[in-house]
Amino acid sequence: MELAYVCEWEKRPKSTHCPSIPLVCSWSCRNLVAFTTDLKNEEDDKDVSHLIHIIDTEHPWDVYSINSGHTEVISCLEWDQSGSRLLSADGDGQIRCWSMSDHLVNSWESVLSSSVDGDPIVALSWLHNGVKLALHVEMSGSTNFGEKFSRVKFSPSLTLFGGKPMEGWLAVTVSGLVTVSLLKPGGALLTASESLCRLRGRVALADIAFTGGGNIVVAATDGSSSSPVQFYKVVVSVVSEKCRIDTELLPSLFLRCTTDPLRREKYPAVTHLKFLTRENSEQVLLCASNQSGSIVECWSLRKEGLPVNNIFQHRSPVVGEKQPTILKWRILTTTGDLERVSAIALPKLPISISNTDLKVASDTKFCPGLGLALAFHDGSIQILHRLSLHTMGIFYGSSSGQRPGEDSAIKRQRTGGPTLHFKALQFSWTSLALAGVDNHGKLHMLRVSPSMGQVLEMNTTLRHLLFLLEYCMVTGYDWWDVLLHVQPTMVHNLVEKLHEEYMRQNQALQQVLATRIVAVKASLCKLSTATAARACDFHAKLLLIAISSTLKSLLRPHVLNTPDKSPGDRLTEICAKNTDTDIDKVMINLKTEEFVLDGPPLQSLQQLIQWVGDFVLYLLANLPNQGSMVRPGFGFMRDGASLGMLREMLVMIRIWGLLKPGCLPTFTAMSDNQDSMQLLFRLLTKLWLCSRDDGPPQEPDDSLIDECCLLPSQLLVPTMDWLPVNDGVIVKLQGKHPLRLQFGKALCLPGLGSNTPLEVFSRSPGSQKMDNLRCVHMGVYPTEESKACTRCGCVTMLRSPNKTNAMKQWEQRWIKNCLCGGLWRRIPPTVP
Repeated sequence: MELAYVCEWEKRPKSTHCPSIPLVCSWSCRNLVAFTTDLKNEEDDKDVSHLIHIIDTEHPWDVYSINSGHTEVISCLEWDQSGSRLLSADGDGQIRCWSMSDHLVNSWESVLSSSVDGDPIVALSWLHNGVKLALHVEMSGSTNFGEKFSRVKFSPSLTLFGGKPMEGWLAVTVSGLVTVSLLKPGGALLTASESLCRLRGRVALADIAFTGGGNIVVAATDGSSSSPVQFYKVVVSVVSEKCRIDTELLPSLFLRCTTDPLRREKYPAVTHLKFLTRENSEQVLLCASNQSGSIVECWSLRKEGLPVNNIFQHRSPVVGEKQPTILKWRILTTTGDLERVSAIALPKLPISISNTDLKVASDTKFCPGLGLALAFHDGSIQILHRLSLHTMGIFYGSSSGQRPGEDSAIKRQRTGGPTLHFKALQFSWTSLALAGVDNHGKLHMLRVSPSMGQVLEMNTTLRHLLFLLEYCMVTGYDWWDVLLHVQPTMVHNLVEKLHEEYMRQNQALQQVLATRIVAVKASLCKLSTATAARACDFHAKLLLIAISSTLKSLLRPHVLNTPDKSPGDRLTEICAKNTDTDIDKVMINLKTEEFVLDGPPLQSLQQLIQWVGDFVLYLLANLPNQGSMVRPGFGFMRDGASLGMLREMLVMIRIWGLLKPGCLPTFTAMSDNQDSMQLLFRLLTKLWLCSRDDGPPQEPDDSLIDECCLLPSQLLVPTMDWLPVNDGVIVKLQGKHPLRLQFGKALCLPGLGSNTPLEVFSRSPGSQKMDNLRCVHMGVYPTEESKACTRCGCVTMLRSPNKTNAMKQWEQRWIKNCLCGGLWRRIPPTVP
């Protein structure tokens, strides 16, 4: 484990950020981290605002702080399973639901709220939506994604008509109430509350888990280690438009440390109570503490045979009658006496919890998802195996250094203040990173090695990272935390292996993951200078796929009830069969009626059409000097599918140009009678024939290269603005030294490591800014508000300059997410 970066608050004269108590933190599957602080006004000590801060891990300085409107301290934060909505609950019983406004990660609004007046909330969870994947680590060498990741049969907590999961949340309060709010399809909330059991008692700590049958299990304790930890089954249903809650008592347990004569009085308080995973209500982790130390226990629910009295033993057993069984909590493991625990983080990777997973981990050396993290009051963090509780890794806090315990204790007495330690910890969704917020409100990002510090050969490390990248591709989660562990030397192998694995999947799955795999490859290629040019190609490919499907979707069949293929498919088929290099001969085979469109849509898409034209010209003009891997465009020279796509688009544009000459791409030709489209189509077809899918790839022949050499003397070759500017933190984390960042101040490091050797990427300060998705120039200092992608850095205007339907159709493709799947964030305008 090592520190990747630390982000801290700047000191202000009037008001200070101080960590809230309790401090809560939550990490979503889209790699957004939410945490709380209190903002104190120094002139009036009572004036405290409870803030929620949301950052994306790639731009941690770009923090969005919400003045939550909570009157009491915030006790829970919980992301939903899509990672785009956040619940917050406080000490006054208020629960608020936050969601992005305009799909921007740095703009949030509270849309819904519910409350249990004056009753502090101790546990909070979204209802389960019934989606559960299992990872099979032992199958990580398999070629089929279906064998590595399988859907587990799991019922949603509540279903609407037709089996659709109903959304909502569930909370447990201090006074022993369970409250449920359900989101009706129209947007209204149904709420209901019920006491956990007939004799209501104080609940100091609680946790919520779900069972495969759609029930909810709540664990609760009153905070004293001599009291039992109670478990309740909660069933939520909707009866005649009203929400109904039924609760039932389950077996309870007493902590082992209170029954142990040596430790009976030693740990009076229960400080942490957690189910090992949300979807497993049969294993629970408990931590009991005193002022200076803690002990952690792991319990499991088992079915045991019930011993029967001798009187009943001798009667003849009825056929098929089994011995009666009973559910009982049994202790699995317990730690020795530890330093006092300040926070616990549990892994979110869905690896099955069983005794065999110990064996699998030792066989495959794959550790993510098996360890839970404990933070201690001396500033250190330990990762323990979640079942056996043996230590897998240790991080010594930045302040105390690697000292034995006695020294740090003496040092603490001298300074008088508490040492720096973590108040909240959260694992990322692949368990490769750990975020901690300390008692000064700073955010620390730690890398957690997939092999937990064991030295592995390169192939095993690559296989582990590849396995987690595939998991992110299949689930749609963000893969930023996997990139933390990719060294520049691994990039080429990872991209090749990822492509091999992808090509082995069935056709349907390949179609689903087609754009996602290109986005993963682009993210990987940015990490190394040797492959940065390929990142350009992958971004261009994403744009190309999107433009192609948008233009094809504008075609309408001439007769509505045509049984055969759609015009787009027919165009693809004809272009693939007809290898003619003359564009007009290919056009003859198409039904021109399908291409008849009104003028305005075509005119509004002119920039996209222009980009396609420029792109083809750029590729062909650069064909002669493609011997080197470095130049962008190299990836397309052997990519038959992309070249075929470009060829189809040229045919469409040519037909549209006959109907509406204004939409044609404009080229600066050296002679007046030059038919540029015809020339480009002829050369593109020759290049495409060299790399078609059905034959072995051939080298382009000399006559084609000679013609391409002449291109710059016939047409003016445009400069393509290739790669979006990459201003994120991941590229700068290649070294071993942790970065020191400050909230609110963008990172500007001298010599931006990765992009220096490539003149393609360097931009002078006075260069034109591009809208990368609308393909228009915005000027050197754009006046329009813009948004940028958190993953690839793609920039586009927030508001559409053009209101035609065709343009809207294009913008709908990337209104929620960038084409690479990244989230949007608003960026400040550049000031001259």
